[in-house]
Amino acid sequence: MTERWKPSATVAAIIEHQGKFLLVEEHTPEGLRLNNPAGHLDEGESLLHGCAREALEETMHLFNPEYLVGVYMSRFHRPAIADQAAQDVTYLRFAFGGTLGALQPARSLDAGIVRTLWLSPDEIRASAALHRSPLVGRCMEDCLRGQRFPLALLHTDPSVTGLPSGLIAP
Repeated sequence: MTERWKPSATVAAIIEHQGKFLLVEEHTPEGLRLNNPAGHLDEGESLLHGCAREALEETMHLFNPEYLVGVYMSRFHRPAIADQAAQDVTYLRFAFGGTLGALQPARSLDAGIVRTLWLSPDEIRASAALHRSPLVGRCMEDCLRGQRFPLALLHTDPSVTGLPSGLIAP
């Protein structure tokens, strides 16, 4: 039997405040890149918990997802480099908008994150060549257009987290 193909599930926080969006600058094999606070969904967590966790790890701020901006698919190909094999990954991204909470000063930025920065939409558009993914700009544009879906669209069955029904967020 061949291995079943599946996309890599990721979550992203689309955080806007006073006309600017919060991005992270991070080390990648391609050099420094800009991204939304984002990352892979971990086993045993809901989409909302994963997004809040990733935002905290990458910005040192609490984040409360309040709406779904969109669900996106993209494909990334990295050619073979030195002793590393080529990569071909399809990402399934769940992007959430919400409220940035308090800084958690006892935390440090996740490994690979250089800094956080607030950029205007024009600055984000102008820096497209430095985006980790084409979804950075797309998510921002969808948010600016007012694209917001209720969190009631999402459901996490208790079998995912192992918690009794009714004790977990959607």
